[in-house]
Amino acid sequence: MRTREEALAFALSFPDTYQDAPFRDDNWQLVRVKGSKKAFLWTYERNGYMNLNVKVDPEWRDYWRDAFASVVPGWHQNREHWNTIILDGSVPDDAVREMIAKSYRLVTDSPSKRIYEAVKKIPRGKVATYGQVAELAGDKKMARAVGNALHRNPDPEHIPCYRVVNAKGELAGAFAFGGANVQEQLLAADGIMVVDGRVDLETYGMKLPEN
Repeated sequence: MRTREEALAFALSFPDTYQDAPFRDDNWQLVRVKGSKKAFLWTYERNGYMNLNVKVDPEWRDYWRDAFASVVPGWHQNREHWNTIILDGSVPDDAVREMIAKSYRLVTDSPSKRIYEAVKKIPRGKVATYGQVAELAGDKKMARAVGNALHRNPDPEHIPCYRVVNAKGELAGAFAFGGANVQEQLLAADGIMVVDGRVDLETYGMKLPEN
């Protein structure tokens, strides 16, 4: 990959993306994500070569820099979170594409999205605690965020938030599901017994895989 056109075409192949030229200098062409308007690819010519700025996970940042001399700390951006790829022909096309793809995933990732995906993993006949859902979503510390996200559940038919209980196995308040006993009725339909507003976690609790 040596040209701006190739890089832009690949970035624009991802869902909900668009090209943007926000500055008066046409040398800067970006690809953003619709909705958030966050850019995950910056393209510009510098020192005779096309350059790409891509967002990078700090855990992978130094790996890419060490692997290729033409991958350097992000120029004109936060060097902790961005790398610059100099398209001088020394970085293989598949590596360039992988870095652009990872940048797209980082920009489009959201805690709520990960929480909803985690809830989908709770099997029928089991419940999970807010803490377990947070762990499945990649951050044990965001149990409170789990509750907030589930109250805004955009797709109750496919995101079974009624299968989430607190650390004692207690159900959510009546307001959470639109009325008293609604969560209990949904759990009963799954074959889960509720006694005095509580589920026995020893019997029905989901077991997370051990690391």
